[in-house]
Amino acid sequence: MSIFERYLTVWVFLCIIVGIVLGQYFPAPFHWLGEMEIANVNLPVGVLIWVMIIPMLLRIDFTALHEVRHHWRGISVTLFINWAVKPFSMALLGWIFIRHVFAPYLPADQLDSYIAGLILLAAAPCTAMVFVWSRLVNGEPLFTLSQVALNDAIMVVAFAPIVALLLGMSAITVPWDTLLTSVVLYIVIPVVLAQIWRKVLMARDGMAAVHRALQILNPVSVAALLLTLVLLFAFQGKAIIEHPLIIVMLAVPILIQVYFNSGLAYWLNRRFGEAHCVAGPSALIGASNFFELAVATAISLFGFESGAALATVVGVLIEVPVMLSVVHIVKRTEGWYQSGNADEV
Repeated sequence: MSIFERYLTVWVFLCIIVGIVLGQYFPAPFHWLGEMEIANVNLPVGVLIWVMIIPMLLRIDFTALHEVRHHWRGISVTLFINWAVKPFSMALLGWIFIRHVFAPYLPADQLDSYIAGLILLAAAPCTAMVFVWSRLVNGEPLFTLSQVALNDAIMVVAFAPIVALLLGMSAITVPWDTLLTSVVLYIVIPVVLAQIWRKVLMARDGMAAVHRALQILNPVSVAALLLTLVLLFAFQGKAIIEHPLIIVMLAVPILIQVYFNSGLAYWLNRRFGEAHCVAGPSALIGASNFFELAVATAISLFGFESGAALATVVGVLIEVPVMLSVVHIVKRTEGWYQSGNADEV
């Protein structure tokens, strides 16, 4: 893991402090940036999200989709968790904790928005960081690559309908035009551009050219993420100061869904006799979130100052420590897992 990836939580905390301070003492520039919109899409954030996402998508090799047949059990389990369990379990947890358990301690006018942010966070599986998690658990690289490529292909068509369905079930108004615009801007176009760029690089010097490009782009992508977070917290400062425990309360359903979904995916892979090198990344892909997409969509749909935007950023805040804990559990339980496979045989 790079220094940034390892200490992501630290950087997010620093962004919270910097964003709140700047937002409180220099509000005018941030309001000016917040008003730079076309069709409800904030232009500065749109640029930052592209800079953030395209390098991640550059890693994806859609030609690896043919590997799906070699790991069909693990692929099936992960798809089930990602698209049939995780978004719906998060909607349920949001309803339980935000609408009921923590409702007396949260701003009443933001309850729906918080739930919407949690749903957006869970509606798309992670694209980039899962390669790191997979390496840490000695995961099968071809499985991870083919699973991520397949999830990205599904995300193009499934993200908007799932988000619209769950928001509708939560009685939250869905601006369909803005939602579809977000899908095109933050999924379809970046995927196409990244794959064209990857093809050009591969034709030039194979994977070596791709790796060189990523070495240059990764620091720029990191800077874009940090700037986006500073912008968000500059707008969220007042809400956080008035409700200092708001981040903790939003973190509770996120933590529960990560452990629930990773545990379910891990157990199902063991139950179906899949190898541990596939079960590990399957559990991690099943639990992690494409928080960059969630942040961008939340801002487009609900704005910088919304509870939805804040909820998605909490996902960024806890991503590394919680996923590292899942990595630790997967590695520590390998003996238990292998004994289960032996029993099946």
